[in-house]
Amino acid sequence: MEKSMGSKGKNLARLVEEKACSKRLQQEEEQRRIPYLPKDCITNILLCLPHKSLLRSMLVCKSWRDIIKSLNFVHAHLHRSDTILIFLSRLPAPHNIYSVLTSRPPDNPNYFSIDTNYLQSQNIPILTQPAIHYPRKSCVKFMEFSNGKCEERDYKISCLGKIRATCDGLILLENRIKKGGLIVLNPVTRKLDPLPLGTLCPPHNESYGFALSEVSGVYKVVHLFRDELNYFHCEILSLGTRVWRPLDGPEPGLFGWLGYRPVFAIGYLHWVPFVDHSDYIVSMEMDSEKFHKVGLPTSCRTHDRILEIRGSLCFIAHEEMTQINIWMLEGLSGHAWKQTCSITMGCTFDMVPLLGLKMSGDIIFERDEDYSLYRYHFELKEIRKIEVQENLALSSNSYFAHVNSFISW
Repeated sequence: MEKSMGSKGKNLARLVEEKACSKRLQQEEEQRRIPYLPKDCITNILLCLPHKSLLRSMLVCKSWRDIIKSLNFVHAHLHRSDTILIFLSRLPAPHNIYSVLTSRPPDNPNYFSIDTNYLQSQNIPILTQPAIHYPRKSCVKFMEFSNGKCEERDYKISCLGKIRATCDGLILLENRIKKGGLIVLNPVTRKLDPLPLGTLCPPHNESYGFALSEVSGVYKVVHLFRDELNYFHCEILSLGTRVWRPLDGPEPGLFGWLGYRPVFAIGYLHWVPFVDHSDYIVSMEMDSEKFHKVGLPTSCRTHDRILEIRGSLCFIAHEEMTQINIWMLEGLSGHAWKQTCSITMGCTFDMVPLLGLKMSGDIIFERDEDYSLYRYHFELKEIRKIEVQENLALSSNSYFAHVNSFISW
């Protein structure tokens, strides 16, 4: 009996060993059939993919996931990604406060609600919220430009608050549940972080800037605001410390209003300080956190704008009814404005510059009269109208320059 049991155990062990050996040989044979690709080669292939494809590629295997989540890959993909326009699109009006917070667009069960996730992170039940006037919810969308067309895309993210600023794939959103609060969000990774309250003031008396300090590698939120006596003040928050700090300046008289959003370029945040006929811009260095007054090559008028284009600060000025001049500034230390080109067309007075495409350097304009979009091609030296969807008609103030990235703070 014992001999029989012993022989059966040996046979079973031999069978298990044979199966394991057979499986190992099969795996080795499959590996021989699949060509071996070095890690650098796989990285270069993945860098060519758009952000949506990368999100799916992270699920293929652990090694691909580790590559895509590495800091070197994240920064390399950021520099290879073109700029886009990000904006908010209104959702249908809800019936009550609960449906405002939980509602999703029809036929889109995968929508990510920023406000619901904020409440869950704070352990606040939705139904115990106080009676607050909530606006209609919006979804976060973006536009890509290629082949003379613009494609509208949906992040499948909904929110209550407005976008206040963008930087490197991160967006700064109003936190409408916590009055005066802000939320930092990466719409690609859907990671969000609520910020502590700063100084409270009316939206028309404040301006938010979002920028990266190149020396420290820290993202900073700059809050510029005007008090009841018309004095301008500034406070800054580093995302690493999460504490608002008051700053000196700007000097009295530098600013007349805060209607134009600041632009981050060449290591500075730049503001146009007056609504019309501004002879200078106000620039704040993100490393030293000091304000500077920088003269413009010509007076800035209502439809003129400053943009970041391919690492430089550009000033797009309407010189005449039919001519737009483009000036470029590569740095504030020892550099001067250089006129790079002129755009001539039938009528240009209401053409508002929206975006500088990072890869081509082309400029996207919007005609203020009918919200139609145009693209100036630097290589072709001509401006062409862009085909858009019929229902896509937003004012220039609705758009923000953005880039799809995996950047984290």
